[in-house]
Amino acid sequence: MRARFDAGRFRGVLGGFCTGVTVVTSMDDARPVGFACQSFSSLSLDPPLVLFCPSRTSGTWRRIQRAGYFCVNVLAEGQREMSAVFGRSGADKFAGLGWAPSPNGAPVLAGVLTWVDCVIETVHEAGDHFVVIGRVTDLGPPGDGRPLLFYRGSYAAADTPEDTRPPRADEVLDTLLSWSRSTDWI
Repeated sequence: MRARFDAGRFRGVLGGFCTGVTVVTSMDDARPVGFACQSFSSLSLDPPLVLFCPSRTSGTWRRIQRAGYFCVNVLAEGQREMSAVFGRSGADKFAGLGWAPSPNGAPVLAGVLTWVDCVIETVHEAGDHFVVIGRVTDLGPPGDGRPLLFYRGSYAAADTPEDTRPPRADEVLDTLLSWSRSTDWI
């Protein structure tokens, strides 16, 4: 079946879906590697799985795949420059950047909201990208800050702090009870 739209329209429409910004890291021999990634998501609670989608042309992805493990660093709203650095190819992205090894050995970047340590479970070809499924082996503590978001081709701000308060228990229960397919949620 042939699509009734071009790539520009596809990008424009899907750009209306706000995403968080992450940096996926690993080690290639003794050198840290990583790239900025918006296509990250939780996948399964049992077993604990996540996914991300690197481009088929990504040289960094090939190095991460060779390592067999990775760490997803969830960027905070003040880390736009870090996102931009990891979104470019070329120069040493880790120059002057603080990081510490995750339990698996992948870089956990300084100042991130949290991190997810994984081993590669499986990789699927999907058009001009791969779908990488990772088995979660460890988690970082959740941070108090706000996330770096991407929306319609640029960075976006999260709601004001008073709008991002944790929901009360009765609000969560009301939402779960009114959702007709509660087993769909992770």
